[in-house]
Amino acid sequence: MGKYVVRRLISMVITLWFVITITFFLMHSIPGGPFSREKALPEKVLEALNEKYHLNDPLWKQYVDYLQGVVVLDFGPSFSRPGIFVWDKIQEGFPISAKVGGIASLLVILFGVPAGIISALYQNKAPDYLVTILATLGVAVPSFVVATLYIYVFAEKLGWAPAYGLEEIKSYVGPCLALAGFSLSFVARLSRSSLLEVMQQDYIRTARAKGLSEFRVIFKHALKNSLIPVITYMGPTIASILTGSFVIEKIFAIPGMGKLFVESVGNRDYTMIMGTTIFYAAFAIFMIFIVDIAYGIIDPRIKLGD
Repeated sequence: MGKYVVRRLISMVITLWFVITITFFLMHSIPGGPFSREKALPEKVLEALNEKYHLNDPLWKQYVDYLQGVVVLDFGPSFSRPGIFVWDKIQEGFPISAKVGGIASLLVILFGVPAGIISALYQNKAPDYLVTILATLGVAVPSFVVATLYIYVFAEKLGWAPAYGLEEIKSYVGPCLALAGFSLSFVARLSRSSLLEVMQQDYIRTARAKGLSEFRVIFKHALKNSLIPVITYMGPTIASILTGSFVIEKIFAIPGMGKLFVESVGNRDYTMIMGTTIFYAAFAIFMIFIVDIAYGIIDPRIKLGD
């Protein structure tokens, strides 16, 4: 187990290095510069800005300097917001996105998995049909439609919740529901299909033949193995949800990571784009590592050290 963890940590560092390298050179291959959109700036001012931010240095030197900064969590200053550093903006936006995303992730786990289990246990019966219909709607209807309908009905017409911001506890309901809708529905369908597949395995028939109760067969033998696809899906999904969704944050005027990233793209803020991309990549890589560890905990047949 220890050797496996060490190998995975090394591979995670290498993967993140690839992400940093690709992102850096892609951003610098874009025609123009971060200040080229400022048409009114004189040539001397542009030259001074490039000199100030070391954009006139050779590309290899900029790359080495950037790598050294990333190691100490210094992603440099923002090109579009004077006096603001990228890491400061990430520290400001991530807790907001993580708070909304954390609640949404709990909704996905607490309601998606049980809904899928109920649907599988009552296959081709009323609960199964109900869960299937709701899950299909949840997958088919985009999150921005859910968010817009929520604002129109519960904020504008009924006045039960604020239309934007996170000033009150009830203001979290709309963003969390809109953010969790697709993943919750997908997890319900995935849990159902996975559990139905496991229930057809030989060892389940053997457990029943031994006279074990249906409760023990399902929750001790079948459920653990059926959760492996769900865990595989939830790792990257949680990373995506916790780091913010531009659509949801834009509709509900939430100043999180998603809004920060898209604004940086619109402003051609190189350092902000690279910083948010690297942060998300690191978070996603870490969540995939947690998923691999969870495999060995849930299914004893999986030996991580081998």
